[in-house]
Amino acid sequence: MESFASALRETIRKITGSSYISKETIAEVVKEVQRILLKADVNVKLALELSKTLEKRASEEKPPAGMMEQDYMVRIIYEELLGIMGLESAVKIAPQTIMLVGLYGQGKTTSAGKLSRFFMKKGLSVGLIAADVHRPAAYNQLKQIAGQVNASFFGIEGEKNPAKIVKAGLKEFEKLQVRIIDTSGRDSLDKDLIEEIRKVNEECSPDEKLLVMDATLGQQAGPQAAAMDDAVGLTGIILTKMDGTGKGGGALSAVAQLKKPVYFIGTGEHLEDFEVFNPKKFLSRLLGLGDLDFLLETVQDMDLKPEDAEKSVNKLMSGKFNLKDMYDVWEKFSQPGIMGKIFNALPVAKMPGAAKIDESAIENAESKLRTYRVILDSMTDSELEDPDLINQSRITRISRGCGRPETDVRALLKEYKNMKKNLKAFQGNRGLKKMLKSQMKSGNFGLENMLGGES
Repeated sequence: MESFASALRETIRKITGSSYISKETIAEVVKEVQRILLKADVNVKLALELSKTLEKRASEEKPPAGMMEQDYMVRIIYEELLGIMGLESAVKIAPQTIMLVGLYGQGKTTSAGKLSRFFMKKGLSVGLIAADVHRPAAYNQLKQIAGQVNASFFGIEGEKNPAKIVKAGLKEFEKLQVRIIDTSGRDSLDKDLIEEIRKVNEECSPDEKLLVMDATLGQQAGPQAAAMDDAVGLTGIILTKMDGTGKGGGALSAVAQLKKPVYFIGTGEHLEDFEVFNPKKFLSRLLGLGDLDFLLETVQDMDLKPEDAEKSVNKLMSGKFNLKDMYDVWEKFSQPGIMGKIFNALPVAKMPGAAKIDESAIENAESKLRTYRVILDSMTDSELEDPDLINQSRITRISRGCGRPETDVRALLKEYKNMKKNLKAFQGNRGLKKMLKSQMKSGNFGLENMLGGES
């Protein structure tokens, strides 16, 4: 979805950067939105209908009192795109049995692990049942994933009757709150697959029947979902690979036409790359309008306890922190995908210079964090606690110990000194606005530095 998102954000920046909205501006924006939708594999008829509605509303409607016409046009685009994003899911944080269905290679087994992690973080006990009796590696893969998320696992290796496995598994896990069943797939929706899924469905009478689909299917997601819905009566969809495909918009719009809600989306390979699908919040992030709730959830996923967070913030803002404190902060931000999630949740569409914060900039920032952590690992406890001890001979030793050039060690020390100096200046509130404005302009403040500013 990254190309889809970046194209939409660029269109929003063109609108907000205009001095006024003319007929020419409207025509250009409508044409651009139509092109973006078609490139994202949204149905041609749907894309054309949306374009006509968008042009009509932008030409005829007047913004409410106090709202700029540029902002109102962004609002119109938001409202019209929201209409093709589908229903808001109703994920229940409660005891339940979930059956996952889908074809081969769609990500069912990995999604089972991600679902387990999601419910366990909500405080529920989870059991995974291996009912895929056709794919040779399915049993071992699900068992391994269960171990990674500390979920309970049940399977009968070698058993070819999935309904029998499910019956025994549900009995084994009757005291657990959430039971997730990973069923078999096929290369296509053949009669044998449909019949097998029906039997499993009859055996377990699941509360949720979720179809797991790869978002790269685009418009083909619709017919596949319809066929599976006819077979078992789907309650919802999980779309995988929503991070790296230009067809995600097509998959979302195709599913939306079936009136089946998307419950979750997979946004990466890691088990934490999984989120409840909320059309409004998802679209806000795509357009670069921000999502504060998602930002807070992401920070919470960093496992930083509230009391530790308050202690760290107070220490940072006092200017009395050392390299050991900085290491703790960087360690949290260097978790896989964290920085990308944070910047996607920020309202960047209208920010000056927003176009510079792209995927490559975030990757460079993550790379820099990893480099700094390697360097810090080569320092002694005394150096971490008192960076003033680090002279030229120590820089040479640290450089050799971590295998990084001395220039990288010096860059880290300079970053630390600048951050300490800037944050110390915030004591009280004296000159706060002036300092913040100055640092943001110079790109010399903490993570701004990481994203391409001068050190």
